[in-house]
Amino acid sequence: MFSKVLIANRGEILDRVCRTLRDMGIGSVAVYSDADRFSPAVLSADEAVHIGSSPAAQSYLNIDAIIKACRETGAVAVHPGYGFLSERVEFAERLAAAGVKFIGPRHEHLQGFGLKHTARALAQKAGVPMLPGTGVLSTREEALEQAHRITYPVMLKSSAGGGGIGMVLCYSDVELADKYDSIARLAANNFGNASLFLEKYVPLARHVEVQIFGDGQGNVVALGARDCSLQRRNQKVVEETPAPNLPDTTLEAMQNAAIALASSVNYESAGTVEFIYDAEAQKFYFLEVNTRLQVEHGVTEEVYGVDLVRWMIEQAAGSFILPAQSALQPQGAAVEVRIYAENPGNHFAPSSGTLTAFKPGPGLRVDTWVETGTEISAFYDPMLAKFIARGASRSEAICNLQASLNQSQIFGIETNLDYLKKILALPEFVAGEMTTRSLENFTFIPLVAEVLDPGAQSSLQSLPGRLGYWEVGIPPSGPMDDLHHTHANALLDNANDAAVLELTHMGPTLRFLADTLIALSGAHMPALLDDISIPYHQPVAVKAGQVLELGMIEGPGQRTYLAISGGFRAPEYLGSTATFALGGFGGATGGALRVGDTLRFNPPVRVPDTLPAPPPTITHDWELAVLYGPHGAPDFFTDEDIATLFGSIYEVHHNSARTGIRLIGPKPKWARLDGGEAGLHPSNIHDNAYAVGAIDFTGDMPILLGPDGPSLGGFVCPAVVTKTDLWKLGQLKPGDKIRFVRANSAPAIVSNYKDVVVRRAGDEDLLVEFGDMKLDFELRLRAQALRDALEAAQLRGVVDLTPGIRTLQVHFDSVQTNSAKMIEAIEEIVTCLPAPEDMVVKARTIYLPLSWNDSQIRLAMRKYQETTRPNAPWCPDNIEFIRRINGLKSTDDVKRIVFDASYVVLGLGDVYLGAPVATPYDPRHRLVTTKYNPARPWTPQNAVGIGGAYMCVYGMEGPGGYQLFGRTIQVWNTHRQPVPFESGKPWLLRHFDRIRFTEVSEQELLEAREAFPHGKYPLHIEESSFSLRDYHAFCTENAAGINAFQTTQRAAFAAEREDWAAKGLNTFEELYTAPAAKETPLPSGSRAIAAPVPGSIWQILTEPGSLVQRGDVVMILESMKMEVRVQATVSGRITTLAAAPGQSVRAGQRLGVITMEMN
Repeated sequence: MFSKVLIANRGEILDRVCRTLRDMGIGSVAVYSDADRFSPAVLSADEAVHIGSSPAAQSYLNIDAIIKACRETGAVAVHPGYGFLSERVEFAERLAAAGVKFIGPRHEHLQGFGLKHTARALAQKAGVPMLPGTGVLSTREEALEQAHRITYPVMLKSSAGGGGIGMVLCYSDVELADKYDSIARLAANNFGNASLFLEKYVPLARHVEVQIFGDGQGNVVALGARDCSLQRRNQKVVEETPAPNLPDTTLEAMQNAAIALASSVNYESAGTVEFIYDAEAQKFYFLEVNTRLQVEHGVTEEVYGVDLVRWMIEQAAGSFILPAQSALQPQGAAVEVRIYAENPGNHFAPSSGTLTAFKPGPGLRVDTWVETGTEISAFYDPMLAKFIARGASRSEAICNLQASLNQSQIFGIETNLDYLKKILALPEFVAGEMTTRSLENFTFIPLVAEVLDPGAQSSLQSLPGRLGYWEVGIPPSGPMDDLHHTHANALLDNANDAAVLELTHMGPTLRFLADTLIALSGAHMPALLDDISIPYHQPVAVKAGQVLELGMIEGPGQRTYLAISGGFRAPEYLGSTATFALGGFGGATGGALRVGDTLRFNPPVRVPDTLPAPPPTITHDWELAVLYGPHGAPDFFTDEDIATLFGSIYEVHHNSARTGIRLIGPKPKWARLDGGEAGLHPSNIHDNAYAVGAIDFTGDMPILLGPDGPSLGGFVCPAVVTKTDLWKLGQLKPGDKIRFVRANSAPAIVSNYKDVVVRRAGDEDLLVEFGDMKLDFELRLRAQALRDALEAAQLRGVVDLTPGIRTLQVHFDSVQTNSAKMIEAIEEIVTCLPAPEDMVVKARTIYLPLSWNDSQIRLAMRKYQETTRPNAPWCPDNIEFIRRINGLKSTDDVKRIVFDASYVVLGLGDVYLGAPVATPYDPRHRLVTTKYNPARPWTPQNAVGIGGAYMCVYGMEGPGGYQLFGRTIQVWNTHRQPVPFESGKPWLLRHFDRIRFTEVSEQELLEAREAFPHGKYPLHIEESSFSLRDYHAFCTENAAGINAFQTTQRAAFAAEREDWAAKGLNTFEELYTAPAAKETPLPSGSRAIAAPVPGSIWQILTEPGSLVQRGDVVMILESMKMEVRVQATVSGRITTLAAAPGQSVRAGQRLGVITMEMN
């Protein structure tokens, strides 16, 4: 038997052959192109060899590269799969010359049956029934002459063709003459052979084929007949065995003909003899022989209980014993459908992108090469999978397949899954009377809407959002305005949790391919259905083909909600369909809408008899009811600060988003000079969990945290918006005015027990604090003990338990419980917690690769210095700043300490998605820094930095404030959880894990980052534990060194602050956009180019003197984290522009003037 076999193919057949090789104990070798490097099929092989770039001609058709891979790996045989080189005589001959066994038919079989005209001659010689046809045609004229002999209609075919390519149906001389040259060119381009022949066309034909297997000695068996008649454009879509409604005498004759043909040439290995079956005449005719394993071989295996791949391998190795024909008895029936990456709603155009969900239904045999997260390229055949169902009878097999397809989910790209569900229900298929033309006139109406224009930030959102993952930095997401979201669903009698499109500032343009009903609620976007205005707050009928265009919001409000009857369809990710665009998951494709996306929806349901009342009026002047706490006076704020908070009017800043809404207003006086160990600013605290709707003071600027906001952070929050008023956050528009109103007089602190303080954080959150405001492992252990005890208690209504550095946030559902019950439970459990000194927490030491001073972090520093704060003390080099503020002699000392340190993970999700906030175990390794002020606008994914005494790995790209020193691999894996991830948990780290860094080059890190998400970059991990007693002993033993290090560090820190004060760098005032200067009256015949929203100018796309048309985009603003287009309101010539890139502008500010030109 072979020791190692190379599979010269890709996709599902690669995985299929690997499975059999694994069962046989034979080593497997995959070859792969650039596009397939980390495909699941390649990863399933024992070894993998790169053979070229993505185009097939440079990889899977590269014979030299494949033979070289055999030599390099020691593969002694090659399985060619199907397609590519599987029937190429040259390939088999080259392998033989290289001493490598070709697993398949012999060279002469590939030669004789490889060309259709020679195959016809062999079949005729063996007495197989033949359709009237020709040999190879020499000219167009000969083709026309022979067509008259055969009589129309005829099929013009490529002799070397296959897979439905290189054939065309002709009904007349005109069609044949017109198609002859183009089919010849197509054949030459695809198969390297322009030979053509004619064959009589049977109008009501079925495609029936016989699976054969020969031992090369003239002995051949047949394994029944498969029906492959349901075809689209000559491409098989559904296959089954046994072939239905095939008389026993016909089946016997067909099998005998196939055996006779194969025996006449001493056929070896697997093959398929294809026939045209005229059901009316009950006659069959030879079509062709496929000298390879057929795509649809799986249905035969299911019914006959054999492994054809194993047979092929054993036959090639000389150990196969062909079973007797009488021993091969079918059991039941099997039906297969091919899942293609194609868009039935767009003429079956190929589809590519990332699979955000691939979940086949239960009870299927699934032959595939993909999984959730697989990137589908446009380089190869679009087949993703074969779904095979069996049953005791044909009807049972079909029923099983239909049931499983209805439970299957494939999202991220378009596929033919819904199309397959429909064709399985076709009456002629159900009756077993389908022909190769059955699908020609079948009209499929997909329940989808095409995205012609995505709008500004349009995303699918659903209630209640993604709950239960706050502890690891996964925000709930969901609608930012749940009131209008719910109202839109109610207008159509949808369930509350049905997915709805949330539209921000400017809406999308959608084309509906099926009839449905829609409803709009929220801020008023002009809505046109085929250019006719449609109303809000009521169901609107949409017909197939109609286009819905939603414009820019007019008047107050920031978000509009578009519901569709039955709801939009999307896969659940971690329990919710809500989109978290920053994280790249949720919705149908993992982010905001893009041009070309397809929105799927459910069949419409009956509208309610009575429509719900419209929601409250949206305004520009808001009152937000808030609950005082968790952080109030006198601990953090002065009484005057709190009075100012509730007595002032704040303005919504243009730099706002779903993560949070920045506010412009009075600065607090603060009750503290600084945040102590937590940071230099009095707003700084040791990281704790936030509540959605909290007023978070990041420095002196308040931010209302939204549903996509961070779970952990180091800033104080004096109040939280009530649950009933949270919807208003979704409608806050830049320039709107806000007044905070206390919902009641309850204090921030609701319970005190010794050194345990319980603070209120809105309607549904409590923040439990332990001890003094300092970094202390003992306090963190106490928080962990309470977390674990509350989890073990399984209290009704608890949603999240999120530890901070010295805190625990308890998030509960106020429908199931209340704060009084939760406080009572906390007070009772706190008294029973174990002593921290006695606690031992299981943990791991994980060694992560680190590229020191990586070019990406240098880019982030440079961007910050150039665009945000050129004279910041930490510019231009964060590492030098870390050295200076810690009193170290050189940056080499910084590097030494970082690589010597063992960082204890104290929190997850500090900057989203399982990102750790960690501090060194050894106090001598605790480098201390300040954070950026203002924050850095961009940080590369997995950058590593220090803020305060904490180290953080950034889980995703985004803003940040930590001082950067390197970059590492991913700590979050959206779609896959290979070792060391736990199944169903996309985050790598756990509380109290220790992180150690090992240095790698930048190139090595790039390779690691490519491989790690696929399980191909193993990490060194040691099982360990954390003991407070051991830690205290360590500190006692090293007290002198720790004290010396901290003394030097404190002196350097103080000196750095004094230097800042001397240079005026200790504070930073963010530029405030002053009101626009008074504008002069416009001349007659002129129109202003006005800023539609406040923001900053990003791009100017025109210049004075340019001609523009009404609707042309003349510049782009950045506002609310969106790109907002400024359009010409009239046609004319740009006469002036009063704008520059980077300039801050107010809503309505004149940015230029257009002079209308009269004809």
